[in-house]
Amino acid sequence: MGATRSILIVAIAAICALAVALLVGRLFVHAAPPPPVAAAPAKPMAQVLVAHRELPVGTVLANGDMAWQAWPVDAVNPAFITDGQAPQAAPAKGSTAAVASTVSRAAAGVVIKGPMDTLYGAIVREQILANEPVTSAKLVRGGEGGFMAVVLRPGMRAIAVPVSAGTAAGGFILPGDRVDVMQSHKQEGSQDGGGSSLFASRSGQVAQVLLRNVRVLAIDQTTKAPKNTPAVIGAVATLEVPAAFANILVRAKAQGEIDLALRAYSDTAGPTVRTEPDNAAVGIVRIFRDGKPSEVMVSP
Repeated sequence: MGATRSILIVAIAAICALAVALLVGRLFVHAAPPPPVAAAPAKPMAQVLVAHRELPVGTVLANGDMAWQAWPVDAVNPAFITDGQAPQAAPAKGSTAAVASTVSRAAAGVVIKGPMDTLYGAIVREQILANEPVTSAKLVRGGEGGFMAVVLRPGMRAIAVPVSAGTAAGGFILPGDRVDVMQSHKQEGSQDGGGSSLFASRSGQVAQVLLRNVRVLAIDQTTKAPKNTPAVIGAVATLEVPAAFANILVRAKAQGEIDLALRAYSDTAGPTVRTEPDNAAVGIVRIFRDGKPSEVMVSP
């Protein structure tokens, strides 16, 4: 009887041990990590030129406006500017060259040699958002068609006037400077205008300030102030004036010589303004003879 009880206890213990072993094995099966998955191969990346900040229309590109950004090669548009040396002809379909790295391609139709500073000085033709790829279609360079039209601000016109070293502050007026436009012509019977913008000498020569704070766009074909060159001698100055004032310069060129007075850098704030009403057909000059004032009407 005792032996039977012992056998029963051993059998029950064996069954319990087997149940515990099965339970522990099941727990280990569920807790075991999944088999490792093979990592996808890294996609080849190209370096694409993007805007480092928002670039409005008319922005002149300079250091800090652009940056290189990693871009998946299979997502690089042919119009993007990459860090390659020059654009390559599109390989034939099915050719082994079709899988060549896009990194070596630059903007379509534009040869980009060297770093991004080759684009410094170009002007934004269409707005470029921050982190948006820079494309040649949205830029225009000096000497290219449409350059001056991009430089002009809305509502402004470009007018060319003849100048010389004697009428352009000795050649020290450079593109980007601000000037006052003066015009002189003969006017009989007028003297000092007594504080007016119209001045006359006893010889009958009249000088008038026509426009104030006018931006100089170019001297001859030079649109940027040359480095290490304090003066530029040219024959023509291109000025930016409001559309409503363009006729003033055209009329002044026909009436007499035009002089440009260079404004101080600290005195260039504010818009371009004119001195006299645009529709003024005549002006009034106060003349002092023997201490007695009198007024005469003259053409502006």
